[in-house]
Amino acid sequence: MAARGGTPGWIRALRIGFGVMGVVALSWIPLSNLGNAQYSYGNYFSYFTIQSNMLAVVVLLVGGFRDPQSRRWQLVRGASTLYLVITGIIYAVLLAHIDVMLTDRLTNDALHRIQPIVMVADWLLVAAPGIKLTVGVVLGWLIYPLVYGAYTLLRGPLVDWYPYPFIDPRSQGYPSLFGGLALMAVVFAVLAALVAGLNGLVPRAVARA
Repeated sequence: MAARGGTPGWIRALRIGFGVMGVVALSWIPLSNLGNAQYSYGNYFSYFTIQSNMLAVVVLLVGGFRDPQSRRWQLVRGASTLYLVITGIIYAVLLAHIDVMLTDRLTNDALHRIQPIVMVADWLLVAAPGIKLTVGVVLGWLIYPLVYGAYTLLRGPLVDWYPYPFIDPRSQGYPSLFGGLALMAVVFAVLAALVAGLNGLVPRAVARA
């Protein structure tokens, strides 16, 4: 039975459940380090993983409780899906054996593996009205990763810390770093195009059948 907003009630319920799981996963390690003078909350919230999962929690909970149908909200939904796809792929390819301040295994799995799958499944199952593969959509979704990269490179020298090896100029120099980031930007653009193109794939396939 479909909910008033158009999304089936069971999907909305799952959104709320996984949204709550995301809140717990994001909060567990910071709360466990209350009173630890050596722990850097600034560094924790400077990870792309953490920021993208925070957005995903908002999208899941709002989508579960209110299920907005406006194109603007669907663009946010698609952006969040893309950022979790990026999070999952980058972690699997480059960071699976590197300490990224997520020492709790369940938290690490929730943020790097489970939530990306959840966001992709939601995007495939529930069509986003008005979202099509266009240059404008792809470029709009890429603004945040660009801003994040600039923020990281500006903050890094101030605190002598970078969240990921591939964006740390101290070990590779700026020419190599910018070359790697340019390649990643191309990959992100391709992923953005794929996310836009796969919008509502399941209901579209059912409708054709």
